[in-house]
Amino acid sequence: MPQIAANGIEIFYDVHGSPSDPAILLIMGLSAQMTSWDDSFVGELASRGFHVIRFDNRDIGLSTYFDAAGIPDMAAAFAAGTIPPPAYTLSDMASDGAGLLDALGISGAHIVGASMGGMIAQTFAIEHPDKCLTLTSIFSTTGNRGVGQAHPGVAEALFFATPPATREEAIEAGVVGSKLISSPGYPPSEEVVRERTGASYDRAYHPAGVVRQLLAILAQPDRTEALHDVSVPTLVIHGDSDPLVDNSGGVATAEAVPGAELWLVPGMAHDLPSELHGELAERIAANCRRA
Repeated sequence: MPQIAANGIEIFYDVHGSPSDPAILLIMGLSAQMTSWDDSFVGELASRGFHVIRFDNRDIGLSTYFDAAGIPDMAAAFAAGTIPPPAYTLSDMASDGAGLLDALGISGAHIVGASMGGMIAQTFAIEHPDKCLTLTSIFSTTGNRGVGQAHPGVAEALFFATPPATREEAIEAGVVGSKLISSPGYPPSEEVVRERTGASYDRAYHPAGVVRQLLAILAQPDRTEALHDVSVPTLVIHGDSDPLVDNSGGVATAEAVPGAELWLVPGMAHDLPSELHGELAERIAANCRRA
């Protein structure tokens, strides 16, 4: 899996499927490495005739870290009623994706993002329309503070607690987090959660980057008006049981983009259950074929 210079940073990525097929760029969410796009899901997309690209966002995984920017004291900031300025923005992160496509010699791609990745994907469609063939936004929101908010206590438990200090603590935190946001209709086994969390920790553990990504989310603008100008085929996917990004965020996204299709998935929360990989890939592929 190679690393490439793009948008002034080093981006770690991999590719699946034939380079001669249309490209799909997968953008993952807050704190999540590119491996959170499960291999089986990536394979489902590739088997439908797509060249699938996934990558580590800046400040996570094996892409460039921004440690020189420091780690804001979030507890003190919130106690003072302030939000520290971000080290970078979602716009910068969208430009990372555009820069990656340029570095790979790809003029345009189908853009698919989940959670924070959906926010980045929406920003990509707004700011890089010439490179965006279609848009798929998964359990995400528009930036309007009136929609898509976490249910009480969920975000605090996931992102505002003291970061785990050891591998064992990280795995236990992963189990707790999974119980908060996993799909009630498709609950993963604890064994699978422990295995995935351990593998993620072993690949790259960088909690400082999570804080800086969180600040980029908190500083995001309301994209509702700008989304009115998105003209590419758009699919919005959201679980009907999502406690981290309430499905009002998905509804608002679909209402903002002209002609967007909304799929509210029964029994799905804030994850991509393996039982749904085939249908998710088929729905995304169908949206791509609308281009």
